[in-house]
Amino acid sequence: MLLAIPFPVVDPVAVDFGVIVIRWYSLAYIAGIVLGWLYLKRLVARADLWPGPPPLGRADTDDILVWAAFGIILGGRVGYVLFYDPARFLAEPMSAFAVWEGGMSFHGGFAGTVLAIILFSWRRGIPMLTVGDLVAASTCFGLLFGRLANFINGELYGRVTEMPWAMVFPHGGPEARHPSQLYEAALEGMVLFLILRFATHRRGALGRPGLVTGLFFLFYGLFRIAVEFVRMPDVQIGFLAGGLTMGMMLSLPMLPIGLGFLLYALRGRERRA
Repeated sequence: MLLAIPFPVVDPVAVDFGVIVIRWYSLAYIAGIVLGWLYLKRLVARADLWPGPPPLGRADTDDILVWAAFGIILGGRVGYVLFYDPARFLAEPMSAFAVWEGGMSFHGGFAGTVLAIILFSWRRGIPMLTVGDLVAASTCFGLLFGRLANFINGELYGRVTEMPWAMVFPHGGPEARHPSQLYEAALEGMVLFLILRFATHRRGALGRPGLVTGLFFLFYGLFRIAVEFVRMPDVQIGFLAGGLTMGMMLSLPMLPIGLGFLLYALRGRERRA
């Protein structure tokens, strides 16, 4: 490979106060959660998007930020420990708490968020699918910033390629590789956001509980599987049977689940006040 785009080296540390070090990875999660929460509040405030009164009050939209944040962080870390590097954490159990070193699983964070939604909806007496739709519509901000942080860290890079936009990553050897983090940022963070925004603003999806959730499951699964074909699998896992990757295996069930939510929402009656 004679030509490759130079990797834009960015210090993973955003601010260093000596005792306290703030990394772009941490800021990405904070920005994604806060922007997602603000967008959720905006959706709830838009009366024209609902067939009746919005099901969440002001206190509910404020409190859901805390619930979702705990679900994302705890679930993401637990998912990474269980799915991607269990041997290391069995040998060094305390390293599981070193979240500042990176190592978060989307699927684990997603599972944690689902659990948080279930508990939040049950305690507040709010329809679970409606809360799920709002959170799903607001998740793309976190996906976008999270993948950009992966790119800054030079991790989760792609397979060797001769495409003209290939890059040589600091930890990926001398070969030029797919910038798969940017592919995921574009698909999961931007394209998926536009799909869900079109649904919520033009198709009355918030009046059919489960519709936005189904779209999120379906398209995230499709986009993640597509990128996995050019993304390097985690070193400690490698390829699974049939050339599959762990990301593919965890994303495949999202396709039938998403279709199930869509069928349920489209067959059900529009939510009434």
